[in-house]
Amino acid sequence: MESKDKFLNMYRDMVRIRRFEETVSDLFSQDRIRGTTHLYIGEEAVAVGACNAINPDDYITSTHRGHGHCIAKGATLDKMMAELFGKITGYCKGKGGSLHIADLTAGNLGANGIVGGGIPIAVGSGLTAKYKNTGKVTVCFFGDGAANTGAFHEALNLAGVWKLPVIFVCENNLYAMSVPVKEAFPIQDIVERAPAYGMPGVIVDGMDVLAVKEAVEEAAKRARRGDGPTLIECKTYRYLGHSKSDPRAYRTKEEESQWKERDPIKRYKQWLLGNGVTEEEIKKIDEEVEKEIEEAVDFAEKSPYPPLEEITKDVYVEEDFAELERKKGTKVVNGIDEWDGEMRTITYREALNEALREELKRDENVVLMGEDIALYGGAYGVTRGLWQEFGGERVRNTPISEAAIVGCCVGSSITGLRPVGEIMYIDFIGLCMDQLVNQGAKIRYMFGGKARVPMVIRTEGGCGRSSGAHHAQSLESWFLHTPGLKVVMPATPFDAKGLLKAAIREDNPVLFIEHKMIYNSQGPVPPEEYIIPLGVADVKREGKDVTIIAYSRMLLFALQAAEMLSQEGIEAEVIDPRTLVPLDIDTITESVRKTNRVVIVHEGCKTGGAGAEIGMKIQEEVFDYLDAPIVRLGAADAPVPCSRYLEDNSIPRPETIAEAVRNLLRR
Repeated sequence: MESKDKFLNMYRDMVRIRRFEETVSDLFSQDRIRGTTHLYIGEEAVAVGACNAINPDDYITSTHRGHGHCIAKGATLDKMMAELFGKITGYCKGKGGSLHIADLTAGNLGANGIVGGGIPIAVGSGLTAKYKNTGKVTVCFFGDGAANTGAFHEALNLAGVWKLPVIFVCENNLYAMSVPVKEAFPIQDIVERAPAYGMPGVIVDGMDVLAVKEAVEEAAKRARRGDGPTLIECKTYRYLGHSKSDPRAYRTKEEESQWKERDPIKRYKQWLLGNGVTEEEIKKIDEEVEKEIEEAVDFAEKSPYPPLEEITKDVYVEEDFAELERKKGTKVVNGIDEWDGEMRTITYREALNEALREELKRDENVVLMGEDIALYGGAYGVTRGLWQEFGGERVRNTPISEAAIVGCCVGSSITGLRPVGEIMYIDFIGLCMDQLVNQGAKIRYMFGGKARVPMVIRTEGGCGRSSGAHHAQSLESWFLHTPGLKVVMPATPFDAKGLLKAAIREDNPVLFIEHKMIYNSQGPVPPEEYIIPLGVADVKREGKDVTIIAYSRMLLFALQAAEMLSQEGIEAEVIDPRTLVPLDIDTITESVRKTNRVVIVHEGCKTGGAGAEIGMKIQEEVFDYLDAPIVRLGAADAPVPCSRYLEDNSIPRPETIAEAVRNLLRR
């Protein structure tokens, strides 16, 4: 039997949530809080019941309606209110606000502005717990609307396959914005979907805090035993609209009144009074909460706004990575010319495989996951042999579930692992764009710099195999517009190994893009361990007449073009950025100061490609050194054609690069 203090604290938290939300509603109406608010009034029993059924060091993931979850998991109202006011004293320094409030010290992995966005992250948290055998569980809150998203299905399936300790708590408040559940589901109850994912489904009265608590306790016991996840559907009701601006025209006053008659706080109060609690004790809690609310508002209003330099802080973990690695005894080199030891010739594929093998040996927190990566080594055999060596806990086959793969990487990375996820083709990256761009790339910033997301997503792109428009694109430029994400595209075996090792050791999310046509290319690679820091370009060939900037497969074409031009007395300097984010503009501009002419080559479409960004940076930095306009060469502005003849001629070739240089020198 729980103690009286426990029951009273549950009442206190329900009242804290109710009064916090009512106060926020008033402040929003007075324009003292900006943005949007999604209030939790009416659903307090779910958050309080669930969070009181788990341990303080267990995790939760939350939703856009996340104030209640945050409070129930132990947050203080002053920091919460300051966050909503956009003040520096808030939980996320004002950078997350209502939709993204988080308290990592209490195990709250964050509210989420994307419907269903937190569900795959919870699976990643569950993976960490199972892999590390911590005994922790993760409670994943989401609404009925999220149960129709792809993230829901992919995440629950993966959690079921791996038997992860995750408790999926669906807060069915009958409406996804204005769409009623009966119009959005062909089934009576959402838990009917649970058996399809190999887990039990439990329906709970979401207006009864003790019923919620009991159901989550049972699910937590099951999860800690190693029996896997549970789906709990809490039938509840939000008294107000989807957001503060919602007039609730889609439901009747009679319906609202019927639900309010089952008010969770009033019901629980009556239960307490019938079980040894006095009116005086209840009144004291109510008064203490009222004072706490007043003090929270006062704290928030008196707190300062973040200084303007905070705008660009917390985007990345900013420590000197190279210096950290030197202290660990790892040799750090910027290029192959700096290596004075033994070399042997291996393929690009073998170099990547070696990098993964070395990092798996070095750090037990490194895990690999992706489609077909175990037995077959992925689409291009990069991980071949690693499953046999390190086992299925370290090298994990996944279902075809791109959103679940990346989301699992996000959740596991912020809870203690260093996952390396593989997306078979970059063309499929749209299927996981939310988890990569809205979650992984933004979490550190939205949480005020209090999170680290050390994950790598490997993928391959580029044409050359007549694969057509769904298996041959070069989409790297999409991600140059995503602060918080690093983008790496190595062209040689030496660079591939050193950069992949560095990426895995980074505390930032990294998109590591390989090219399908260079896996078999060969080059010198040391047998000893080394890394290449991200953000350092490499001069692959020195010259004086023109600077050619190219990366990935186009670097190899640019070097061929440079050799052709050299036969004509034209000496081109060829620079490989290697990482597009961060971009080493200093090495590039140093070359431009010498040659005064620039050709930029990439395989992505010319319009909106990486060349436009690199070219503009050159214009901004060294415009006075240019003797001619910058030339960009990219693929045709068309989907990649399947015909080999058309495909080969849709991208820059060594001959076209050489001709572009000749034309530039004539100007």
